[in-house]
Amino acid sequence: MAINFNEAAQAYARAAGKAIQAPGGAQGLDSRNAGPDDGFSAALERAVNAGINQMYQGENQSVMAATGQADLNEVVVAVSKAELTLQTMTTLRDKAIQAYQDILRMPI
Repeated sequence: MAINFNEAAQAYARAAGKAIQAPGGAQGLDSRNAGPDDGFSAALERAVNAGINQMYQGENQSVMAATGQADLNEVVVAVSKAELTLQTMTTLRDKAIQAYQDILRMPI
């Protein structure tokens, strides 16, 4: 069986284009809110801001519970999410510091 490499390459390019194109015409594997020069620092900034917002929501629910304006179930859920967010951010911070220290110990 003879293989036509030109046709195979074109078929691969068509399949790859369909796999990468998201519904709605956006390109990329994860194009939810990625810009043309969106990098690691922007993704990190979004993650930190989301964590801060989660902490604020837990704090606001606690204040509303203290004044008797919030449902107890909503308060428990918000505080639990805030606690999980804090634990996650603390773990990530510790891992980043450990990686930095490992890099400093590398021989040149």
